[in-house]
Amino acid sequence: MLKLPFTKMQGAGNDYIYVNCMHWTLAHPDKLSQMMSQRHFSVGADGLVLICPSAVADAKMRMFNNDGSEGKMCGNAIRCIGKYLYDNRLITKETITIETLSGIRTLKLDIGRSGLVDAVTVDMGRAVFTPSFIPVVSQEEMINAPIEVCGKTWHATAVSMGNPHCVVLSCDGAPIDPDHMQLEDIGPVFETLPLFPERVNTEFVSVISPTHLKMRVWERGSGETFACGTGACAVVAAAVKNGISPAGEPITVSLRGGDLTLWCSEDYRMTMKGGAIKVYDGVFEYEEIK
Repeated sequence: MLKLPFTKMQGAGNDYIYVNCMHWTLAHPDKLSQMMSQRHFSVGADGLVLICPSAVADAKMRMFNNDGSEGKMCGNAIRCIGKYLYDNRLITKETITIETLSGIRTLKLDIGRSGLVDAVTVDMGRAVFTPSFIPVVSQEEMINAPIEVCGKTWHATAVSMGNPHCVVLSCDGAPIDPDHMQLEDIGPVFETLPLFPERVNTEFVSVISPTHLKMRVWERGSGETFACGTGACAVVAAAVKNGISPAGEPITVSLRGGDLTLWCSEDYRMTMKGGAIKVYDGVFEYEEIK
């Protein structure tokens, strides 16, 4: 029987299992993510995150969805990595860099009175609308474009935040009501649309005001999650692109797990601030995977 120490952490309700791999390599993280992420039957989480050494940054993150697929970037998870590294004194700086499959991200840590990290501000990189980067099967940028799904016409904007996003702002000409939609039925259809050859994360958005947006998200490989940091960035970028929200001002994005604050520059560089919370430490026992 093998024993794997881990830490459960969450950012805006987006919960992952974190494993310190700074001095060793974890075998079969894809299968372990599937085993450990099962709610009710195991630890339960949106996936598994490995904190690894990096030759180009202070640390490297590898994140696996609960279906075992490896993701490129997670904004809520990267905040928790910053907290883990500082709180466990693996680093002592308040500005750090993390290597991801979407590039190097810079984190600024907010230290509370307890000497532990309370919140983290992340340079999330630039939102990209170029179809081949997302990727989306389109000759032109997909901005507020009609998509036929489940017998309805949805208007959506395709964005890359290092991973693909489809931001939906209306349905059959009416505003979206995220709280009262059957996301468990609609989300999987969007995720697997041929329009998005690498599958897609889909955000369904209600505009409360130009500086306050509300969303629910269906993540590829994980299903509905309480929050998605890159998804919140995609939503704000799409809102600015469509003339709904202003560039350069703080935008509140309300998710099922809480609020995030985001800024979108004139050239669509995204900055995100949110909390990072440790839930508990544990040890997972499992038979050797062959």
